[in-house]
Amino acid sequence: MTKILMTSVRDDEQAAIKQFAQEHDVEIITTPKLIDDAVELTAGVDGLVIQQRSPVDPAVYPQLKAHGLKQIATRTAGFDMVDIQAAHDNGLTVTNVPAYSPRSVAEHALMQIFRLLRKSYRFDQQVAANDFRWFSDEQAMEIHTATIGIIGVGRIGGTLAKLLKALGARVLGFDVQPREEMAGIVEYVSKEDLLKQSDVVSLHVDLNPSSTGLIAAPDLALMKPTAGLVNASRGPVVVTADLVAALKDHQLAAAALDTFEGENEVVMTDRREKGLADVPLVAELHAMANVILTPHIAFFTNLAVKNMVDFALEDVLLVLAGKPSPHEVK
Repeated sequence: MTKILMTSVRDDEQAAIKQFAQEHDVEIITTPKLIDDAVELTAGVDGLVIQQRSPVDPAVYPQLKAHGLKQIATRTAGFDMVDIQAAHDNGLTVTNVPAYSPRSVAEHALMQIFRLLRKSYRFDQQVAANDFRWFSDEQAMEIHTATIGIIGVGRIGGTLAKLLKALGARVLGFDVQPREEMAGIVEYVSKEDLLKQSDVVSLHVDLNPSSTGLIAAPDLALMKPTAGLVNASRGPVVVTADLVAALKDHQLAAAALDTFEGENEVVMTDRREKGLADVPLVAELHAMANVILTPHIAFFTNLAVKNMVDFALEDVLLVLAGKPSPHEVK
């Protein structure tokens, strides 16, 4: 029977894992540990599925080769935690899950766009302090009167664009590869024009050398002082220090961040006692009244979790059978 090891497994994934094992007659071994701390478990297994944000320890790749493994499947869209060249040098095929549920992240971004337009972050804080007043500068925008800019109009950004269009918003898009099928939904413009015109800018790009630092001080300076920024892509896409400065200087009104620089140190950790002193930029974001932080949970829905498990495991079986995977990372 084929044996597959899955690392960094959460309780909410177990039902989908059990169902897949039964339907495909495979044995799946799970551990909550990262592959870095569980590489010894790969001895005697045929396949490997990982999930983590931190880089895989370079020592792991030759150990996987020594144990006879032929692949690494990451059940995430991002694959920057894997050194692709090191994997290939050790005969390992790498796959990811590029579209586990575009709707999950798009719906989260839409929720945050609404929260920024309705200035709910201000009312949340006021009511929590027993202040039930409202002020002139808290007047909201109805979404059909707003211009929303999407940077990265791919699977997720395109799904968001369709949701926004259905609500009557004007949707601007910037992408290095505009898609013809988005005609009539998205108005493609330059990055600069999008930043200048948008009431909210939502980021939906992969993390790569060209997208790292994509939004920095000069970009933020182009935005309306009443505008908001949503980042549900990857933290390093935005230069956090520049964003903090722009928010303090009122170059833009607010930000909703599901991903942010320094998140690897805080996501899935309990900081109620320790606090955030060791991650000063995150601490600064957390303390700001006009910043909404969520712990990288835009993907976290019933359908997305099942798809991430199923697609990753299906890729393992394809590679083990000598067949090409449509999700192979070259």
